[in-house]
Amino acid sequence: MKQKLLILFLGVFLNSLISVQAQIRETVSWDFSTEKVSNNEVNLVFTAKIANEWHLYSQHFPDGGPIRFSATFAESDNYELIGDLEEITKPKSEYDDIFEMDIQYFVGEAILKQKIKLLSESAFSVNGEMEYQTCREGECVMFTPDFEFKLNAGKTSSAVESTPKVKEKINPMKNPRKEYTSLWSLFFISFSFGLIALLTPCVFPMIPMTVSFFMHSSENRRKAIFNAVVYGVSIIGIYTIIGTIVAVTLGPSFANWLSTHWIPNILFFIIFLFFAFSFFGMFEITMPSWIVNKSVANEDKGGIAGSFFMAFTLVLVSFSCTGPIVGSILVQSAGGEVLEPIVGMFGFSLAFALPFTLFAIFPSWLNNLPKSGGWLNSVKVILGFLELALGLKFLSIADQTYHWGLLDREIYLGIWIVIFTLMGFYLLGKLKFSHDSDIKFVSVPRLMLAIASFSFVVYMIPGMFGAPLKAISGYLPPQTTQDFDISAIVRDQSGANSVSAAMEICEAPKYAEYLHLPHGLKGYFDFEQGLACAKEQNKPIFIDFTGHGCVNCREMEANVWSDPRVQKILREDYVIIALYVDDKQALPESDWITSTYDGKVKKTLGKKYADFQITRFGVNAQPYYVLLDKAEETLVEPRAYDLNADAFVEFLENGKKEFKNRQ
Repeated sequence: MKQKLLILFLGVFLNSLISVQAQIRETVSWDFSTEKVSNNEVNLVFTAKIANEWHLYSQHFPDGGPIRFSATFAESDNYELIGDLEEITKPKSEYDDIFEMDIQYFVGEAILKQKIKLLSESAFSVNGEMEYQTCREGECVMFTPDFEFKLNAGKTSSAVESTPKVKEKINPMKNPRKEYTSLWSLFFISFSFGLIALLTPCVFPMIPMTVSFFMHSSENRRKAIFNAVVYGVSIIGIYTIIGTIVAVTLGPSFANWLSTHWIPNILFFIIFLFFAFSFFGMFEITMPSWIVNKSVANEDKGGIAGSFFMAFTLVLVSFSCTGPIVGSILVQSAGGEVLEPIVGMFGFSLAFALPFTLFAIFPSWLNNLPKSGGWLNSVKVILGFLELALGLKFLSIADQTYHWGLLDREIYLGIWIVIFTLMGFYLLGKLKFSHDSDIKFVSVPRLMLAIASFSFVVYMIPGMFGAPLKAISGYLPPQTTQDFDISAIVRDQSGANSVSAAMEICEAPKYAEYLHLPHGLKGYFDFEQGLACAKEQNKPIFIDFTGHGCVNCREMEANVWSDPRVQKILREDYVIIALYVDDKQALPESDWITSTYDGKVKKTLGKKYADFQITRFGVNAQPYYVLLDKAEETLVEPRAYDLNADAFVEFLENGKKEFKNRQ
């Protein structure tokens, strides 16, 4: 019996020890070194080793996203900075649906260099402070550690002064949100585009013509099949080489510029308009005749060379239909990794080449192929409508980044509603272009497509009045650009958006002119103020540790806080205190605090509450939700990122019950 008790005790002890070790760990370890550039110039080298599953955000992406890396150098007469802090390691780039922009970040390792000019020959140190954010699936952590580089008599030293370890609590929960879009998804999307391209009038009629060429140009069927395979491989090779050239010549650093600057985004918007007008029949996009004629002349060589030039001719001749689609793939994939244009072009060309190869191998299948006709032009026009709609996204990116105010959410939606309404009328034969054939009756496929188009229009209409439209939210401007939001008006009229009766006698919240809670909820952004109101109203406290750059915080607000049950409980039963750990608002000197954790003076609102979260709860990851009573004691176990709304409601209800039990 004693042995069993001893084993149980040891098990509990070891489990608690493991739990503590799992909670406290670092996400980035830093190494600071120097390298000599010339007699009076030195590079300060920041080397970050990033823990598995975590990433460190770069310096270079627009405002309005996560916390970017920054380093502040202390002023000194011993040195002066030369240029800006340079990122030697090239960051990855990924479009973030929450912030609706491309975000750059480092994985594994990051090396940054700052060149300085030495103004003193005596020994001195270069000191400063870094600020950065690291994230992984389910949580984000912000740090503000110090750094020090030691220099002696103008000579670089390999000695490193380590930054104190910054510890954080790691919550080992799982998160369904993927950190990075798979290349497989790009491959299958591009493959689908390739199948669509086969239905265009420039390509579809060439399938039987090309297959007939191979079956009649050789007396040996086996050789004809071999040539057909070479033909298909050549198509794949030609298109993939285009993707490779784009990847090699542009590269990821240029891709970052493509995805964020207004010039390429406006250019892409114009390109999409150009392609759409071509699909509508305003003009044809064709290759110069001398290129096509040269390729055709080489088709007669026969063998592998003949098959290659047949493929090259197909690519050139079909360019008027495939060019816009290929351009769309390259434009979309240019904003990511080096492999993306290659994978995109390979997926497109594989789907494009398969029918030609298969029909050459199995010519009897040609008997079951639909006859070419006016329906092929209809496919082309439908693609034009889609190009027109998708091109608006690029204009929207430029508009949001530079705050031009051209495409508010309802204007964007209004244009989409008109586009897809016109597409529906076109499918029903009520709208015709000059090169369209007469439609005597509406076929079942056209009717189904028209129904889908009009149904999509009906789905979008509530968005004009503030509906979230989550299915297409990634393509739309943020809802904060909505001028007319009926849900906000209803909240105002019903009083739900005003301060509740219980809060009316509490003082007005500080910082409310620029800090806000989602869904019309009201609360405080200063802990002491919120605590005073909770004591006065005899209510439990709901603390939301959040940040402007916290992706997972926005996901929780969009998917969990939007639940009517959650909103009702928060509005009626709790005093809400939202503490922004990354806010830059400078505090008056009377509100400065000296941290008991790192001994540093906290002079901004964000640093004050980041330190409060660490020192009080041993946690520095966001989002983090804490329920307290009036004595500032925890009511139930705090929660972090979890998109289960039912579990969040249970969390709030358990806090209410425990609060009543303590009365």
